Amino acid sequence: MLNDLQTIFHQEMRVNAQAPGFRREESDHVVRHVSLTTDNSFIIASSLTEENVDTVIEAELKYFRGLNQSFEWKVYSYDQPHNLTDTLKDHGFTIGDPEALMVMDIKEYTIPDTSITVQEITDKKGIDDIIKLENTVWNEPHQELGERLWRDKQEHPESLFLYGIYDEDKLVSAAWMYIEINTSFASLWGGSTLQEYRKQGHYSALLATRVQKARECGRSYLMVDASPMSRPILERNGFHCLAYSYPCDSPPRAM
Repeated sequence: MLNDLQTIFHQEMRVNAQAPGFRREESDHVVRHVSLTTDNSFIIASSLTEENVDTVIEAELKYFRGLNQSFEWKVYSYDQPHNLTDTLKDHGFTIGDPEALMVMDIKEYTIPDTSITVQEITDKKGIDDIIKLENTVWNEPHQELGERLWRDKQEHPESLFLYGIYDEDKLVSAAWMYIEINTSFASLWGGSTLQEYRKQGHYSALLATRVQKARECGRSYLMVDASPMSRPILERNGFHCLAYSYPCDSPPRAM
């Protein structure tokens, strides 16, 4: 089953993937998403061998330098050659912390009973509340995230759904979900809760709301890139780990 899921994920979410705000390009060796906004571009899939890996990496660096864009090369643990992340590092890429690719078959999920009220967020004020929450939880600024969420909500309201839990007028927990274009998947993002409101069922309530929306949108699977620390929590909610991914950031552009 897990091998089947990995195959579905690879084909739909990597090889054939599309993303709002990006131009999809496919060469003989990679699938690129070229940014049409201020976001970084990325390479979402590759088909490489030990014989051509160095040549292709240099060609992609040259290609994006020509566009004057930075980009991320997303590597998964099943990608070939097996030492792709090490080779990218040799070419000047910065290798980020690994994330667990967690996927859940929605039909296996039973929506729990909960008394927690989850609100859908659709306006700028609500997104501002989310960014204030993220800033507090992570103690770092999230201005660019706020701009991206507001832009995506305006331009693609059918693809982005944001949810929050309020204590009176204060947002205490929030998460969002993208309905991935022309796929069987919806992707989960966020899931932050103020310290004093944790372990009260907020994560489960936000997850249940997003599962229901994904079902309404005709999706079969939920996916999330999670830290290794979050993996056990997701597994308790019915997710399976299919692989690990590594964000590999291109070398800084010359000034």
